[in-house]
Amino acid sequence: MPVRKNWFPFIIIICIAVIGFAWKPLSPKRTAPFRDLNKNGKLDVYEDSKQPTEARINDLLKQMTIEEKAGMMFINGARINDDGSIDNKPGKGMFAFAPNAKDLVKEKKMNHFNLWAIPSADVLAKWYNAMQHYAQDSTRLGIPITIASDPRSHFTDNIFAMAGTNFSKWCEPLGLAAIGDEKLTHEFADDVRQEYISVGIRESLHPQIDLTTEPRWPRIAGTFGEDANLSAKMTKAYILGFQGDKLSATSVATMTKHFPGGGPQFEGLDPHFPFQKGQVYPGNNFHYHLIPFEAAFAAHTAAIMPYYGVPMDSAHEHVGFSYNKGIITGLLRNKYHYDGVVCTDWGLVSDTHMGNVVWPARAWGEEKLSTSERVEKIIDAGVDQFGGENIPEVVVQLVKERKISEARIDSSVKRLLRQKFELGLFDDPFIDEAKATQIVGKQEFVKAGDESQRRAITLLKNDNKVLPLKQNSLKIYVQNIDAKVAAQYATVVDNPKDADIAILRLKAPWYPVETDIPMAKMFHHGDLDFKGTQKDSILQLLNAVPTIVDIYLDRPAVIPEISAKAKGLLADFGASDAAVLDVVFGKYKPGGHLPIELPSSMEAVRNQKEDVPYDSKDPLYKFGYGLSY
Repeated sequence: MPVRKNWFPFIIIICIAVIGFAWKPLSPKRTAPFRDLNKNGKLDVYEDSKQPTEARINDLLKQMTIEEKAGMMFINGARINDDGSIDNKPGKGMFAFAPNAKDLVKEKKMNHFNLWAIPSADVLAKWYNAMQHYAQDSTRLGIPITIASDPRSHFTDNIFAMAGTNFSKWCEPLGLAAIGDEKLTHEFADDVRQEYISVGIRESLHPQIDLTTEPRWPRIAGTFGEDANLSAKMTKAYILGFQGDKLSATSVATMTKHFPGGGPQFEGLDPHFPFQKGQVYPGNNFHYHLIPFEAAFAAHTAAIMPYYGVPMDSAHEHVGFSYNKGIITGLLRNKYHYDGVVCTDWGLVSDTHMGNVVWPARAWGEEKLSTSERVEKIIDAGVDQFGGENIPEVVVQLVKERKISEARIDSSVKRLLRQKFELGLFDDPFIDEAKATQIVGKQEFVKAGDESQRRAITLLKNDNKVLPLKQNSLKIYVQNIDAKVAAQYATVVDNPKDADIAILRLKAPWYPVETDIPMAKMFHHGDLDFKGTQKDSILQLLNAVPTIVDIYLDRPAVIPEISAKAKGLLADFGASDAAVLDVVFGKYKPGGHLPIELPSSMEAVRNQKEDVPYDSKDPLYKFGYGLSY
């Protein structure tokens, strides 16, 4: 019979060892908490990086001063020098007023930045690594920076992300909705994710999932249109393409906007500017605009951005959404149980000085509050981060004056730290600069983007099946099209009288608001119909020769006379001349369906309700309309 062994002493020893390891301090005085560079400049990961994320967050939070915590709560634009250096040099162009990121890291303890104009992908990659090295080597805790960007990968220019780079060029999000293919939307997001990561962009200030129930609003192109269910499907695919099932070192965090829906603007005027501050709900349709956000929550979007507008209804306080505790804490936090980062839209606290012009802070409903009172109210509402601001000293002062508790600040900083940890920035914040130009504008990405431009094109009219045109058998007159490109399809003539058919490209009309703010003049506000000599010139061509019309819809257009006289009518959502001509000449079949209705008159537009989808009287083309060959 075998001898029975007494295992009890061994069990006691093992338990003591386990308990001792579990109670091992997490080195609260360590100055570089989770990582270090060895002598060869390679990243070494500390033992503590194997700790659970929450333990790492708590360990770092205990080491942070209130100044460091406050700095994390601010994100502002930064400019990039043409040579990729990070020293403060004079800026150029429209965004010359943007601050220098290095100075903000040093003086304000900030580590979140968004980019507008960038010289090129290789310069951005160089700048990004230099900034990460500076953050690691020259700050007390070495907290890595997070870079965010508005959309950069669409054919048409984005007013908030102007760039001379070769990112792939897809149709606008409105075009993705016109295609209506969730798989393609996921592919778009996944391709752009790879381009972003290659240059250090780890947070997207998109998707923009507002429902465009007011057709005059100038920000429609960046949305998925006016139908809540279509938008919800596109939203989920988009976020999963950027983030994956959960945030990781291969994710780009999405900041979904603009909660609780920025579409129902009074007469379509945008609340970026003081000439319009209120969102209206004449159809009592507030909850309809939340449907896409419910899809975003289900996809675990990393961050949410509220809009500027003031909800002009009886159910909510009449202050901008980021100031509105009922919206942020009551609705977003409590009802939807959202625990991700909430970041204001840009410039809610401080005025923006653009040369001699002052762009007032968008403190709508709270204009009379002081700077510190504005910051206090936004934090009390439940917001974590201030967009377009760099005034962390105000938060520090509020804590010192005990107007805001440090525990409240800690709750926001934890969310912001968690995002950095989950993105893997603490373990390896650097990128391979050599790969940036290999991935940005990668051939397969460019090809997919070009194809999306063609797939989104929507055929609205095909009189006597004039389309597709037969290639190389016609004399064509083209307007607003590169004649060299058109010559690859047919013989181009200079006079419409000599042409068998004309091809005319148009853009949805708009009329700038009279204002002293330069940015406001760039927004596509105003009526949706062509007027005066511009309209006469278009109709003159249509009367002179059979004409195919393509119109770029960055918002709906009112074009009944043009539609009546055109032999063929197409709508695009961001497309090159080659993409349009490929469809016109049958190389590619049109497959889009309108994600927005086209009203029949401006009277119908003015009579419809701003918060209700597809409700204009007798629309020229209904939501979902689209033909093919």
